[in-house]
Amino acid sequence: MLPRALRFLRARTRVVLLLGGWSLLESAHTFVSGYGVAKALDDGFLVGHTGTGMGWLAVAAVAIVISGAAGRGVFRGLADLVEPLRDVLVRTVVTRALDQAVADPARTADTAVVSRLTNQTELARDSFAGLVLVARSFVFTAAGALLGLVSLAPQLLLIVLPPLIAGLLLFLATLAPMARHQRAFLHADETLSADFGAVAAGLRDIAACGARPTVAARAYGLIDAEARAARRLAGWAAARCLALGVAGQLPVLLLLLSAPWLLRQNLTAGTVLGALTYLTQALLPALHTLMNALGSAGTRLLVVLDRLTGGRRRTPLGGGSVDGAHPDDASLSVPGSVPASVPVPLSVPVAVSVNSPTATHPPGPRVELRSITFAYGPGAQPVLHDLDLVVEPGEHLAVVGPSGIGKSTLAGLIAGLLAPTAGAVRVNGRPPTLHASDTHAGPGPGLLPDPDPSRLRVLIPQQAYVFSGSVRDNLLYLCPDGASDASVAAASNAVGLSSLVSRLGGLDARIDPAALSQGERQLIALGRAHLSPAPLLLLDEATCHLDPAAEQRAEQVFADRPGTLIVIAHRITSAQRADRVLVLDGIRATVGSHTELLERSVLYRELAGNWQPESVERSR
Repeated sequence: MLPRALRFLRARTRVVLLLGGWSLLESAHTFVSGYGVAKALDDGFLVGHTGTGMGWLAVAAVAIVISGAAGRGVFRGLADLVEPLRDVLVRTVVTRALDQAVADPARTADTAVVSRLTNQTELARDSFAGLVLVARSFVFTAAGALLGLVSLAPQLLLIVLPPLIAGLLLFLATLAPMARHQRAFLHADETLSADFGAVAAGLRDIAACGARPTVAARAYGLIDAEARAARRLAGWAAARCLALGVAGQLPVLLLLLSAPWLLRQNLTAGTVLGALTYLTQALLPALHTLMNALGSAGTRLLVVLDRLTGGRRRTPLGGGSVDGAHPDDASLSVPGSVPASVPVPLSVPVAVSVNSPTATHPPGPRVELRSITFAYGPGAQPVLHDLDLVVEPGEHLAVVGPSGIGKSTLAGLIAGLLAPTAGAVRVNGRPPTLHASDTHAGPGPGLLPDPDPSRLRVLIPQQAYVFSGSVRDNLLYLCPDGASDASVAAASNAVGLSSLVSRLGGLDARIDPAALSQGERQLIALGRAHLSPAPLLLLDEATCHLDPAAEQRAEQVFADRPGTLIVIAHRITSAQRADRVLVLDGIRATVGSHTELLERSVLYRELAGNWQPESVERSR
């Protein structure tokens, strides 16, 4: 870090020299203040020469005015030194982030880059500016005060210098621990920010899989870790206060205690009062400001610069330093988190206990929406309004509509992730959020007697979740009783996952989520859903990263699989393959087959035309 700092300053030698010149002029009043007070008393007021005393005080006042004028040049020079540093840091952070993105396009972006580019870059600039301002002020103020003490009486240094040097040495001894704990605090803060960002992106999945306690335990652990780091940092800040007392307050106390002795050594009252002026009006404020700046801004600047200019990288969600870690990698250790062997689910785990996950599927539940209205807030416009819909057991329904019209909201309502503002959702006659204690409603025809209907469905969102573990672990994630290798192989082959499994090294190969593309993650999530015994499948654009042929193969496999299938359509071909299609247009919903809707729905014709132009020609 020091060689970089010296190169930066050498490249701006002229700016540094100008800043030093303005600082010297600004601090001239320091010497005049104590010397002027001493002369005003000894040569003026104490000997009856009031005019002489007032003259020396006037000289001190003029010096203060000149110092204020010089402050403008100080801040201009400071800006010329600080703003280039910010530009260098921004370029460094952006260049490194782009290099990483180009080198590994499949890697999910490190959200900590946003913190480095905004908060930490500004923090470095402000800390550097404050440090330069305070350091040069202390140097010139201390030089002026010590020169003034020597000019008044050299023996004053015997009283002032020992505690001043001892306090400074004590303060310097706290800098390294302060920097270490500042680094730990920033790391804890960055980790907490990245973790909360990942949680915010997966709130729907966390609620669906009942992972609130797990995620909350991890979040509380990170919060506690940051609080512990803050307390340790505050403890060393208290040690800094002790150093300030020794260096700043003790010289004043010693001067007062030794005043009678100094007067007996033929020092005048003006000299003693001038020395006291130097200590209380110059040295003590400058020292207090310096210690606060070095103890906070200085250590913070060192830590932030280390992180911005290529220091050790840390994983956003891990408790240790794991270069190349993926934000979705839930196996990383986090202080206060659950064991690494328990991945935090960001897709919806649903399972029904059966002996063979792929051999026995109930025919599927009946899904019923009764006058559903849903809005995301009390004053918000409803996304869905008075919607009635029935999906029969074993039916294949596709849902289409413009972006933002409420398709994913509908999937969330059916899955029980969202509660309707008005109306009711029933899955096989029961609310999708029914808990095990609500056993008054029995199972529907052909369904297993499970008291919790939420265990009868799987929702696969657009952003597929893959955790760090073996391929087998990822595929069997929704199978509480496991599955045979033959069943796993059959499901993998069915959804088109076999070649990826072979390339990864087989079912027992460990998955690195960062090395997988979005489409490969979706294939793994589809294989996991196909193995699940749940009879209701909700695919919310779960094939959007697959090519059309792979998407057709996957959807056909799920359509042939026993159970009820609801697909949020990404392409018109998904709607063509469905038994019925639900068109959401924001005003009313229309249900029918693909052919019927081409005749009855203007919006569907427009959507079909945008997806597949020849569809419009066939409908004319």
